[in-house]
Amino acid sequence: MSTTIELRELSTRLEEALALVRSGREVILTEGATPRARLVPCGEPGERVPGLHPGAFQAAADFDAPLPEDFWVGQG
Repeated sequence: MSTTIELRELSTRLEEALALVRSGREVILTEGATPRARLVPCGEPGERVPGLHPGAFQAAADFDAPLPEDFWVGQG
């Protein structure tokens, strides 16, 4: 189920809109009769799974090498 709130009213009804979204409902923001945005609850983040993209990142061979001196004095 969704609730519609006019954009001009949002500043005075923000707490109400957030309470509705926290309770799992959808809020449609309109400008006149035109829908402009939809507020929906965020889903819980999923569990991170290591190793999904093996080989996607490769460090450069000189990754551990010291930075050049001109980097530290702002010339690089």
